[in-house]
Amino acid sequence: MKPLLMALFLPLLAATAAAQHTDKEIKEDIARHRAMAAAHDNAAKCLEAGKGEKACLAELQAACKGLAIGKYCGMRHVH
Repeated sequence: MKPLLMALFLPLLAATAAAQHTDKEIKEDIARHRAMAAAHDNAAKCLEAGKGEKACLAELQAACKGLAIGKYCGMRHVH
């Protein structure tokens, strides 16, 4: 496909895909975001309590099992 056609077609495709989410899927996505936020908040509280990074990471990973991907529950760290 020519680049100009791709540039016109891709936004339309993305808009169509986004419009296809059902209310149930949106509510499930909201619940996942809130659960991930709670898991990260608990990890922050764990670190504040001085439990150590290794212990707090283990708690975060347990809280996020099946919820998010990656070692840090969907959050990238700079260190």
